[in-house]
Amino acid sequence: MDIAVVGAGPAGAGVCYALRDTDATVTVFEKSRGVCGRAATRRNDDRRYDHGANYVKSGRDRVDEIITEGLPTDGLVDIEEPVWTFDESGTITEGDDRDDHKWTYEEGITQIAKRLFAETEATVRLETRVGRLSHNGGKWWVLDEDGGDLGTYDAVVLTPPAPQTADILAATEWADSLLVELEAALESVSYRSIYSVILGYPFEIETSWYGLVNTDRGHAIGWLSREELKDGHVPDGESLLVVQMSPDWTVDRFGDPKSAAIDDAASLVADLLDDERLADPDWTDTQRWRYALPNESVDADLLRKSEDDGLYFAGDWVVGDGRVHLALENGLDVGERIPTE
Repeated sequence: MDIAVVGAGPAGAGVCYALRDTDATVTVFEKSRGVCGRAATRRNDDRRYDHGANYVKSGRDRVDEIITEGLPTDGLVDIEEPVWTFDESGTITEGDDRDDHKWTYEEGITQIAKRLFAETEATVRLETRVGRLSHNGGKWWVLDEDGGDLGTYDAVVLTPPAPQTADILAATEWADSLLVELEAALESVSYRSIYSVILGYPFEIETSWYGLVNTDRGHAIGWLSREELKDGHVPDGESLLVVQMSPDWTVDRFGDPKSAAIDDAASLVADLLDDERLADPDWTDTQRWRYALPNESVDADLLRKSEDDGLYFAGDWVVGDGRVHLALENGLDVGERIPTE
């Protein structure tokens, strides 16, 4: 059986991992240059930083077992320092460390997808954007954005964010009225956009926390964390802050020059942490995540109607919560439902 998986994020990796002991031939198409989607890692000289999802939280037994037993654990990092909270006024409060584990890797959070794929025989084709599908004779033709043929498959799993998956469906040829219903349902899923700003300093700040989260959604900063508290990420004596701005701030500043957005974010960080040195970082980086966090899910019964014809959906938007462990678990669930004989 030939299976195509569109998207090499946690959900796509979960699908492949679930199929690893079957006779299925799996091909993954990923539009980016790397795997793991918003669970992304970058490098700056000898520094590494997770600039989207900051860690994989525990809470799903199957995912926990895969991370600690199913995959190689060399370089696995479990962040010990807690997450604290702050409110609209910038008042920081101890507590809210609700995650029993906060996992990443010395090489960065992208390792979770890389290690999942390494356990499989799946072929991963990077920088390949799927544009549309065509269903005929019980088979699915997968075509790139220019109409180029990417192969014929018995089943296809779509894992991109709901709006991008809806675009693929809008261009798809499939003689089934369900196509229109699915497209409309996916188009209704809204997202919060997040502007990530990375601030590097040639000195190390001292705090009792790893991360701060804004609980009332009233502050311009939504999340702030210290990458130097992850083993292997930042040289001794330096600080590296990952600052994720609020959705409202992001919408207002999405199209602004990066330099202006960075200056504003650094000033807000300096005010929040009451440290004027932080307004003048030594180096910076940014990433704008247009489809960061889904606000809704799609009716599961509707999504499963297409599975009889070999069309599947997976991702954090399927469960309605932008968490790595939930996307991975959903991918595992979907992969296990695909008949391979």
